[in-house]
Amino acid sequence: MASYLILTPPGGPDKNQARTRFIRDGFSWMAFLFPTLWMLFHRLWLQAIAAFLLQSIGWELIHRPGFFAAGLAILLGVHILAALEGSHAAYRNLVAGGWRTEGLVSAPNLATAEEIHFSDIEPKAEEENIRSNNWDIPSSPNNNSSRGGPGFGLPGYDGGR
Repeated sequence: MASYLILTPPGGPDKNQARTRFIRDGFSWMAFLFPTLWMLFHRLWLQAIAAFLLQSIGWELIHRPGFFAAGLAILLGVHILAALEGSHAAYRNLVAGGWRTEGLVSAPNLATAEEIHFSDIEPKAEEENIRSNNWDIPSSPNNNSSRGGPGFGLPGYDGGR
């Protein structure tokens, strides 16, 4: 099961929680395969520049005779680091931007994590103007004296039988 960090935007959550972010805490295959693009997509500008420079150095070392292993180690290190720590860097970037951590949810997928989190939040319903109806019971038009009170021997409104 994966863990999802829940973040709300700087000004508080909107009324339908559309801007609430869920960040998966764990290995990211997209960050592993395309670290620089993944970081640019998540607005991690400095980390993307550093990853690009390290990848360039790694590729240059791979093409040099005798430095293949060093270049491959640099490339593999950048990819693994981005995959393992990329989501945490994105989380820190959002928190630095004023986002607030709401909690942590363990779930098998994002849809289940959203369902678990939003099931605890009661929807904010607009207050209805509930007026009391006229509770006075009018007397019946045929006042038959043979019928005294409610039927079947149940106590009436006055407490008698």
